[in-house]
Amino acid sequence: METKKKTLATYKQEVQELTAKIDALEKEISAQDSSFNNGNEKTALVTTTDAINGEFAHYIEITGSVLSKKNVNISAEVSGRVRELQVVEGQRVKEGEVLAVVDAESINRNIEEVEKQLELATVLFDKQKRLWDQQIGTEIQFLEAQNRKEILEKNLASLHTQKDKTTIRAPFNGAVEEITIRLGELVQPGTPIMNFIGDSELYIEADLSERYVGIFNRGDSVELSFPSIGTKLMSRITAVGGVIDPNNRTFKVEAFLPPGENYKPNMISVVKIKDYENKNAVVIPAYLILEDKGGDYVFVVEGQTAQKTYVKRGVTYQGKVEVLEGLQGGETLVDKGFRDIGDNYLVSIVQE
Repeated sequence: METKKKTLATYKQEVQELTAKIDALEKEISAQDSSFNNGNEKTALVTTTDAINGEFAHYIEITGSVLSKKNVNISAEVSGRVRELQVVEGQRVKEGEVLAVVDAESINRNIEEVEKQLELATVLFDKQKRLWDQQIGTEIQFLEAQNRKEILEKNLASLHTQKDKTTIRAPFNGAVEEITIRLGELVQPGTPIMNFIGDSELYIEADLSERYVGIFNRGDSVELSFPSIGTKLMSRITAVGGVIDPNNRTFKVEAFLPPGENYKPNMISVVKIKDYENKNAVVIPAYLILEDKGGDYVFVVEGQTAQKTYVKRGVTYQGKVEVLEGLQGGETLVDKGFRDIGDNYLVSIVQE
């Protein structure tokens, strides 16, 4: 059995060597006698496509989100308990509308107290002024009465200002994103009450890999698409980050979002940015390129035969590849059936 296996292996090796010699000899004879293979070779049925001269561009696509320049945390300006919450999360409000009210009881008591003091101070000032007009009393007494009255007037105005601050209003048109306190909760000045996002000054923010540092600049065009609402538009880069995030090795870019449509903060957007362009490129379908030990190649139809032509590929984008060397543009390439043929195969072109 072992002897038979060795003999079989020897025969197979001899067949391969003879086949290679036959192929080489047939090619030599065919080169000198064009009629040699007439009727002997099969003709492969193929379709064709052309190598196109034209503009080629490559884009990168990244996911961004809609943000607002008017994304603010609204905080309490006076201390007290939250007496009213007049909005709910997600509610849209206009500038000046009441969002919440903080209890103003202690401020009201202070106002009443100062008003009574001011009443007395006004009476004393009026009497002192009449005496001073009659040149009775000293100037110091007059100035003291006047000063006491003015101080109380300023204190009263300050208290009224504090009372106004117990009513928290929307700083601009927008929506309540999150409410961080509950009704009846005690707040202090600076305590965050809610997150509020404005309707205007929206923009797109996305993260770009650090390999693109220096490629994009302010003013470069971008295409923005919003899958959720089926909208596309052209915009421009308004800011390019100058710091690389050490966690994901990216930097931020911002794109202007014009007003209109139904854009919402945190909405997902696909950002498409051009990073390469060749105005005069040779472009072919990427799937036509095959590879062997000699490199990348395609089959070019010359007469009735398919010729293996080596090419140097450039950038690939959306199924198209830029050919840097090997093709000039305008060549007829084997399309369907290109995997079933070889160099110098006879081909018959059929229409799809």
